[in-house]
Amino acid sequence: MIPKEQLPVHVAIIMDGNGRWAQARGMSRTQGHLEGVKRVQEIIKLARDTGIKFLTIYAFSTENWNRPKDEVSMIMRTFIMVLGQKAKELAENGVRINFIGRRQGVPTEVLMAMDQASNLKIAHTVMILNVAFNYGARAEIVDAIKSIADGVTRGEFKAESINEELISSHLYTKGQPDPDLLIRTSGEERISNFLLWQLSYAELYFTEKCWPEFTEEEFNKALTSYAQRERRWGKVKV
Repeated sequence: MIPKEQLPVHVAIIMDGNGRWAQARGMSRTQGHLEGVKRVQEIIKLARDTGIKFLTIYAFSTENWNRPKDEVSMIMRTFIMVLGQKAKELAENGVRINFIGRRQGVPTEVLMAMDQASNLKIAHTVMILNVAFNYGARAEIVDAIKSIADGVTRGEFKAESINEELISSHLYTKGQPDPDLLIRTSGEERISNFLLWQLSYAELYFTEKCWPEFTEEEFNKALTSYAQRERRWGKVKV
């Protein structure tokens, strides 16, 4: 057991490798995505039970629209199905779903499923689950800049008052602490346009395991690695 004070408050995950995992086993990419959905459900429950307060998962990026149309359609159908089946259960267990990303270009039926999931009533919030969907960090920063510029034009604040806190308050994750730990699966060691601003001081954890292989044991390995690190925030250890 990791002491509570050594746990990350906010964990972000790039869930990579569904297709490669499936193809390496002679399976279709669709089967890989479906297996990946099972891991998502398991890790959400595990994070909640462990005491993680914020969990952000990279579900679908702005670049993912460039994938084959049949694969994108399958992902959309699966996304709608999973939200319909699991959102109420998550709410009953204190998990509030918050979607981050642009709504423009997202199919209407997907937006409806997202809105229904995020509007569910929760008696007591135990964990915030950010689902990054149609998300790109550069797009997020552009949207924040536009919003701030509009505020300056309307006289809400002056240009010289713009600082890091103001920018953070206009991001999709406004009001939340930045991630303490980023996990990426499948052996890739990059952040792929994910939470560029928010990950400035995050600890990074990369694993060779593809997402369908990311079990409770692997998640605990990531948390243990985090707990053993010393975060100095630019300071020198005395």
